[in-house]
Amino acid sequence: MPLTIHDTLHREKRVFEPRDPNRVTLYVCGPTVYDFAHIGNARPPVVFDVLVRLLRRTYGADKVIYARNVTDVDDKINAKAFKEGAPIGKITARYEAAYLEDMGRLNVSPPDLAPHVTDHMDAIVAQIAAIIEHGCAYAAEGHVLFDVSSYEAYGRLSGRNLDDMIAGARVEVAPYKKNPHDFVLWKPARENEPSWPSPWGDGRPGWHIECSAMIEETLGLPIDIHGGGIDLVFPHHENEIAQGVCAHGHAHGDQPHAEYSRYWMHNGFLTMDAEKMSKSIGNVLLLHDLVQSIPGEVVRWGLLSAHYRQPLDWNQSLLDQSRKALDRLYGALHRSAAVEPSTDQPPAEFLKAIEDDLNTPGAMAVLFALSSEIERGMTAGDLDAVARARGELIASAAILGVLQAAPAEWLEGEVSDDLRTEVEALLEQRATARAAKDWPEADRIRDRLNALKVVVMDGPQGATWRVKG
Repeated sequence: MPLTIHDTLHREKRVFEPRDPNRVTLYVCGPTVYDFAHIGNARPPVVFDVLVRLLRRTYGADKVIYARNVTDVDDKINAKAFKEGAPIGKITARYEAAYLEDMGRLNVSPPDLAPHVTDHMDAIVAQIAAIIEHGCAYAAEGHVLFDVSSYEAYGRLSGRNLDDMIAGARVEVAPYKKNPHDFVLWKPARENEPSWPSPWGDGRPGWHIECSAMIEETLGLPIDIHGGGIDLVFPHHENEIAQGVCAHGHAHGDQPHAEYSRYWMHNGFLTMDAEKMSKSIGNVLLLHDLVQSIPGEVVRWGLLSAHYRQPLDWNQSLLDQSRKALDRLYGALHRSAAVEPSTDQPPAEFLKAIEDDLNTPGAMAVLFALSSEIERGMTAGDLDAVARARGELIASAAILGVLQAAPAEWLEGEVSDDLRTEVEALLEQRATARAAKDWPEADRIRDRLNALKVVVMDGPQGATWRVKG
């Protein structure tokens, strides 16, 4: 079946049709590199990594261009640099490196392009000038502001009415603004902060203009898909559309938004134990800390376990279930390791699920069904069925970005030769005791395995094991 995407702008699923099948473009808002990413920050890159893997399978790896930006100038970056007495480049390089390391642990493939704001100042200034030229922005007291009243489609992405927004505005309006919702394209330099030259004075760009300028310079307009978290729909992506469209004089017309991105995708919120993450209540979980003790694939599985558009509650139970699910799949691969796969293609059932707006829970159910087929085939001695199911499982998992480790290494972990020898001997003794119905001996062996922190997983072809994480 064709790939369908729930388009935020149209509020419905739409069949995906790229502008040019030989050049499929995707842009996702990336990190602001002033600190370690929290677990909520990891959901978009993991979700859209699955989309990119699917697009590359469909159109060809060399036909898909995926850009994920890096915001390397920002108030929070400036504050961190001031606190440490360091240049912003030192701060951003440190946290960008940590972000990329953490993404690698989650099996997130690097984007094709990673534009940095500080490398695209000329493009940003040029786009601001174009917006002013088309009558949609104005300079005031060293600032340049976008005039939201000049763009008749403003609010269409988020479903907001501009008149209602203006009437309901309760924020203090800066004296240089024409109306409350005009937003900054360029802001004047502050003392001891980095700045760049512009026709309106030294300063730096506002947040929203950075993405629209980098998208146009790196990918060209319109792009096929723009992705990000649901929290970015307003104001960030709403403002992006306004800037990108108005820079080309399309402020008026029935569908001015069509000149920017053909599809909009947004993933849902992530909560911590049913509460929104907040530094004020101390429940912000840093991804960098989590992946020191939890395998990255477990985290990735957890992030994909709910449909990407739905809220996801992050808790210990989710991690435990994710580890158990991966153990089951790796166990099937380990027990069938001697059987060569007879295919490298996922089954139709998997593709039907994943091409239905990235239905990852449905796709995961197919993985479990394939692992069951492997187990049944091994028990029945039907190696042809095992070879097919094994190949389909590996191919399907590759699109989800899981089962990327060697099964034996996943299950046993980094253990010493002495521990491995002892555990294997205990498992043989356990099998003998259970066959003889010597339950006291079986209990003694179980206690010893528990003392060694070994988890035993029984299957039709015998037991596999791993060290508790």
